[in-house]
Amino acid sequence: GCDSSLNLTSQKATDAVDGIFRSLRDVARVRMHMKQFNSIHNPGSNTHQASASYKPLLKQVVEEICNPDRPDPVDIEHMSSGLTDLLKTGFSMFMKVNRPHPGDHPLLIIFMVGGVSVSEVKMVKDLVATRKPGTQVIMLSSVLLTPHSAVELLFAPDRLQPDAHI
Repeated sequence: GCDSSLNLTSQKATDAVDGIFRSLRDVARVRMHMKQFNSIHNPGSNTHQASASYKPLLKQVVEEICNPDRPDPVDIEHMSSGLTDLLKTGFSMFMKVNRPHPGDHPLLIIFMVGGVSVSEVKMVKDLVATRKPGTQVIMLSSVLLTPHSAVELLFAPDRLQPDAHI
């Protein structure tokens, strides 16, 4: 709601920051229902506060997909692509049958709603190359984010139909 720094008031700045934190709380509330990917912050231990770390959600998801030791991911679901996968998924409700793992297929397609940055694309490419060589990755997104456009989206009044010129 402020077209130049001359029109910036303390109240407008406070309202903008409050809007950002309201959005962050909404995201946190949605992610609370997830069993595995509910946080991007690892607080560390009481004795080692310096070991606190940040792990992006996209990195967590790709690591889980590329992890062969976890046969049944909790928050990720494999979309059945053929009759065999469909039967395995259907029988898993009645019998102890392992559902197909999302990392079983040699092609991984990731679609990021809201945008993806070049550094995120590189992170995914590097992770898959080291953890699951031979897997082809196709990364799709609604928009390629730049540092400037990411900040504009934070301040967009309606994030579903942003007025930012991306």
